[in-house]
Amino acid sequence: MKLLTKSSPIVAALVLSMMTALAGCGSEDPVGNPDSGSPDAGPVPTISATTPASAATGVAVDSSLSVTFSEAMAPATLTASTFSVTGPLAASVAGAVTYSGVTAVFKPTANLSFNTSYTATVTSAVKSVGGVALAASRVWTFTTASAPDTTPPSVSSTVPANSATGVSINGNIAITFSKALDPATVTTTTFVLKQGTTAVTGAVSYAGVTATFTPAQALSASTSYTATVGGVKDLAGNTLAASYSFTFTTGATADTTPPTVSGVFPAASATAVATNTSVTATFSKAMSSATISTASFTLTAPNAVAVAGSVTYTGLTATFAPSAVLAASTLFTATITTASKDLAGNALAANYTWTFTTGAAADTTPPTVSSTLPLSLATGVLATASVKAVFSKAMAPQSITTNTFTLTGPNSAAVAGSVVFDAPSKTATFQATASLSPNTSYNAKVRGGAGGVADVAGNLLASDYTWSFTTGGAANLSPVLLGSSVNYVILAKSAVSTVPTSAVTGDIGISPAAASFVTGFSLTLSTGYATSPQVVGHVLAADFAPPTPTNLTTAVSDMQTAYTDAAGRPTPDHLELGTGAIGGMTLTPGLYKWTNTVTIPSDVTLNGGATAVWIFQISGDLSQSNATHVFLTGGALAKNVFWQVAGTVIVGTTAHFEGIILSQTAISLKTGASMNGRALAQTAVALDAATITQPAP
Repeated sequence: MKLLTKSSPIVAALVLSMMTALAGCGSEDPVGNPDSGSPDAGPVPTISATTPASAATGVAVDSSLSVTFSEAMAPATLTASTFSVTGPLAASVAGAVTYSGVTAVFKPTANLSFNTSYTATVTSAVKSVGGVALAASRVWTFTTASAPDTTPPSVSSTVPANSATGVSINGNIAITFSKALDPATVTTTTFVLKQGTTAVTGAVSYAGVTATFTPAQALSASTSYTATVGGVKDLAGNTLAASYSFTFTTGATADTTPPTVSGVFPAASATAVATNTSVTATFSKAMSSATISTASFTLTAPNAVAVAGSVTYTGLTATFAPSAVLAASTLFTATITTASKDLAGNALAANYTWTFTTGAAADTTPPTVSSTLPLSLATGVLATASVKAVFSKAMAPQSITTNTFTLTGPNSAAVAGSVVFDAPSKTATFQATASLSPNTSYNAKVRGGAGGVADVAGNLLASDYTWSFTTGGAANLSPVLLGSSVNYVILAKSAVSTVPTSAVTGDIGISPAAASFVTGFSLTLSTGYATSPQVVGHVLAADFAPPTPTNLTTAVSDMQTAYTDAAGRPTPDHLELGTGAIGGMTLTPGLYKWTNTVTIPSDVTLNGGATAVWIFQISGDLSQSNATHVFLTGGALAKNVFWQVAGTVIVGTTAHFEGIILSQTAISLKTGASMNGRALAQTAVALDAATITQPAP
């Protein structure tokens, strides 16, 4: 995407007089592009970032090189002669150049040599799609490591987050990876978005370490979507270990709120800033990585002399890394322009500018981890708790990923999760994809040394920082006692209805309402009960012959007692999990509590043994989306799963549900829905060509 900017063209920082002349006499075309010699040619392109970075060490010998530009380039100008690599004695490295989106990749024909210095060059013969050349060639060096790179990329974070609700209908979908990818592998085949089983039409782009899916049109309101990425490769050819999926549910409106800059480093008007610092800007919301470049994030010295550097974007933070040490005791001006846009296409309302003054020295002090949450050796930790590490100083966001901040469980098994870094608070957060196991010890690690986390000056954490904690337990959670209500697959007080033909296995009971409030079943009356072609079992009502009325009164009372028992269980293991959206999660046994509505927008799995118990306390409604499933794995049994719901329960069309529903109001199974469990409602139960089967004892 073309970025429009009013910045002066970037030229060599030492040519001060030339910069002054350009700043004074440069003209703009009618849409605000700097003069490029042709009114329609567009702005002067710049190089936003390189992989490896300039002066990088420990570069894998099997890696490719990549260059990210500030705008779309003419592919024909990117060749092995305009993007080249040389080794010792200026020997050329054979290789091929490819281009995708805004990124060019140089892939060596053979592995590079170990522990060797190389020089990469992108010449000024490279041009934008408008025919405008780079202002100057870019040359940088790097040194290889002593071994190939065999670490696969991983997903560090997503926007929207997994199970997010109320997502804007006009937002794009973004996935941030732990390392740079080969952009040729990021396509509409490897990054897909679906509504149910229907693929959403759209385009996929890649910049920095972020892939973005842009739907061809606005998403549907109040709808569940699933995004999946798989088959992408890093620059060393390592493939994502397994496909990664996450779900979200849209709200009803589009996002029209412009982003803002919520924090910067160095702070505005800061003094004595280290000369080797990078500059960061944190936004109020997720941004489009393609709009965060050297065209939209600039740094200038006095007299508007542009500072050469690279720009990266990770999480909510953009980083400008100068190509060389900044001048000492000098005032610098950083600017974020209105070319910066969020994932919904909203631009900054105005340019954001701040200044800082360098000191006389570089920063050589390594960062440390100053605190963690949970504390080291903490016990009784919530299974849904996030794991946090707070650093002693400003950190480089791009260094904090799922490769450098990890969580492991028993037998050193890696815990799947996402990592985000909040630059203003200097806090990294690891959030597990699924609930942790109860009564289990976990080890968290922030990686130090080569390849580990680094501060904004490039100082590495000296060594690995590790700590452990133990989750609380659900082992003593006892099942909810249903009393005589266990004798019914459906039990209601006011009505039971069906739109034929449904299939019910087990007895149906209604009390104090009479049999006339059981509708759609074509009942055949008998003494004390009725039968129906839709029911494998009996239908019983309060006005049938004794002892049915007394039995039903007891059953309804026991149902209410069970509801009170479930609602009153204290000390939940999981509180407000997913803010009520649990689709895509794997839930371990335990007590879960929500003070709002709970939704199941995509499949959810309950994993535990045959004696494991789940109790879900829900103060609002429970709504399961169409064509989704509640799965039981590991031997879990529906009879041990209890959904206590103060509001209504809706199981969507063709959805499948597992467990005992204890509803204070109504339960509804939509067309083609199925349920293995019991529907026990203090008002009504409604079926629409649905199937409900009592659980195995």
